[in-house]
Amino acid sequence: MVEASLVDAALKRLDMSLGALEAAVERRLEHERSVLGLEDELSRTGEDRSRLAQDLDQERARSGRLEETNREVSRRLVAAMETIRSVLEANGG
Repeated sequence: MVEASLVDAALKRLDMSLGALEAAVERRLEHERSVLGLEDELSRTGEDRSRLAQDLDQERARSGRLEETNREVSRRLVAAMETIRSVLEANGG
């Protein structure tokens, strides 16, 4: 009878140890899944950053072209107004 209770106690301890081990393994697996998820998110964030940086570079170049075009249009308008003013002055206007 004593041997049976010792065996039962040992089996209970073994069962508790196995339960603790299973819980530890599950926590470890969950942590690894979490790390992999973070790595994936970091990778996507890096790709988004690269795409946004490229878009920003393109828009800066476009902005530069628009500014240059704006200066040219302004220069031409000033030249046209000066020509009109000269014509009006020459014709008594």
